[in-house]
Amino acid sequence: MSTLVSTLTARATEEPQRPALTFLERGGEQTITRGEFLQSAQAYSRRLAAAGLSAGDLVILVLQHSLDLVYAFWGAALIGAVPSIFPFLTEKLDPGLYRQRVKTLVEHSGAKVVITYPENFEPLSELLNELPIQILVTGIPAPDSELLTSELSLRSESLSPDAIALLQHSSGSTGLQKGVALSHRAVLRQVEAYGKAIQLDPASDVIVSWLPLYHDMGLIAGFVLPILTGTHLVLMSPFEWVRQPTSLLDAIGRHRGTLCWLPNFAYKLIARSVRPGAEFDLASWRGVINCSEPVYDESHQAFVEKLAPFGLSPDALAVSYAMAENTFAVTQTALGQPPRVDVVEIAALQERGEAIPDAAGKRVVSCGAPIESVELAIFDAERNRLPERKIGEIGLRSEFMLSGYYKRPDLSAEALTADGWYLTGDMGYLAGGELYISGRKKDLLIVGGKNIYPQDLEEIANRTAGVYPGRAVAFGVLDERLGSEKVVIICETTEDADLAAAEQELRAKVVQETEVTVGDLRFVLRGWILKTSSGKHARTDNREKYLREFGG
Repeated sequence: MSTLVSTLTARATEEPQRPALTFLERGGEQTITRGEFLQSAQAYSRRLAAAGLSAGDLVILVLQHSLDLVYAFWGAALIGAVPSIFPFLTEKLDPGLYRQRVKTLVEHSGAKVVITYPENFEPLSELLNELPIQILVTGIPAPDSELLTSELSLRSESLSPDAIALLQHSSGSTGLQKGVALSHRAVLRQVEAYGKAIQLDPASDVIVSWLPLYHDMGLIAGFVLPILTGTHLVLMSPFEWVRQPTSLLDAIGRHRGTLCWLPNFAYKLIARSVRPGAEFDLASWRGVINCSEPVYDESHQAFVEKLAPFGLSPDALAVSYAMAENTFAVTQTALGQPPRVDVVEIAALQERGEAIPDAAGKRVVSCGAPIESVELAIFDAERNRLPERKIGEIGLRSEFMLSGYYKRPDLSAEALTADGWYLTGDMGYLAGGELYISGRKKDLLIVGGKNIYPQDLEEIANRTAGVYPGRAVAFGVLDERLGSEKVVIICETTEDADLAAAEQELRAKVVQETEVTVGDLRFVLRGWILKTSSGKHARTDNREKYLREFGG
């Protein structure tokens, strides 16, 4: 069977002059052919090999969004090493805390090499100076090496399809401890199966993406899939997109983009950003796929209403349920028709865990049917399978699941059942062969496409002056205007608390350490926060109390 290396090499040698990537940045663009792409990746391969990196060694890429990041990732893959992209450092994050998280990951994972940019080299070197790791810098000519491309090819030919191809980091705003290890076989089977689900045509499709490459949606759908299939990729900066959301629409029109993946919050953000008199050509856009957040029908409708005058068809709307542990996609709605919307009785959904059709009820958007080679089931608390329209935990089995959590056999054993099921922690139901998400079993919050643990927010609150230690609770509440969850933090305060100072400190710390903004911060009297009999925060109960008393 093929590997990522043999597939990438074949694409470049078959048609070296075809465009592989158009990189957009700072108002300019650069188109790179398949042959040029391979050569640039090979240059990084030679440098990594000269640094002593071998097949199976882990490489952590601590880089900004750049062509260096793109080439370093594939350069590591070409010699059979395991690339892992660390989240970008942004102006919102505290640099010292960010680098400390890099150190935590290096120590935990046993990485052999870190690649970073020049400005980050000195402080990172000082932090990691006692660890057995090499730090390489972009933008500096590679040292001379006698290792030829042909010798690198010999190395790659010995790769097993079951060897680890890359590492994705699963949910978590601070630790990034759960490295999802994916084999060459798993990644290639996902690319094959998902390509069929979206009717991918590498000869005519153009994928446009602004998504960060450290998240599974950006890494697989917006990067690995187009490169491996030879589909033209137009890659934008996530930072520039955030500053100007309609830049995506400009890129779609200019490059005749056909496919794009977005988190739910982006739909309303883009719709709100379109100004009167704007002109876009979106007639080529055949698939805008909602992924990575709970999907809301009203976000879709606002998006289509604003963009239909520019040629976007409602039939371009689509949804995918995806996760790093399955490489990427689990389900996909059919392209060429809007996703189904199931309207169900709210009381039955909340109180009895049943999805009973009710024309006046809650609108739940379908995530589609399982893609090829995926088996889905819904389980109750005792892991019994449930029938259609009964709500339980979503379980899956597939040919492209994780090999395990990198160097965490304990977590791997927890995640996978004896008969091969991965229990996702998400709650939902099946109806008509399609999956509908109703909530999350885990406490994980998804805010603006970012995965945040409420425990991390509570820990920040508990070390804020004026907050009574151990008496802070965090949870998410849907913000209908944004089409995403907003963070709510409730804190019980000490008698001498300076509330204005505490609020300023806590809000600033949350932004610096997690890169999300607190939507609502409430200081309450002692005894307000509800706890379970074992002393843990009853987040669901506190969320309901918050909605009752403060109205969301």
